[in-house]
Amino acid sequence: MVEKLGAEARAKLAAELPEWTLEGEHLKRGLRFADFSEAFGFMARVALLAEQQNHHPEWFNVWNRVDIALTTHDANGLSARDVKLAKSIDSLLG
Repeated sequence: MVEKLGAEARAKLAAELPEWTLEGEHLKRGLRFADFSEAFGFMARVALLAEQQNHHPEWFNVWNRVDIALTTHDANGLSARDVKLAKSIDSLLG
């Protein structure tokens, strides 16, 4: 079973992932792109990362907006898997 992040690890998230917000048991990030094509292309790249990591985001897309929420259902909250995927997503953005 995947372990939930402890208080110490959660406290470090703001420094490790400054573009993400911690909301309850989710790491969240909202992104805006030039248009739908750019947003969808980004989502396709994230989908490939998610498959490689066997960890999939909860997300929402309307036109140029992509909202991402990461949590680990097996852990009933945040885990190292969420942090890893968030960092991978950030690396796509440069």
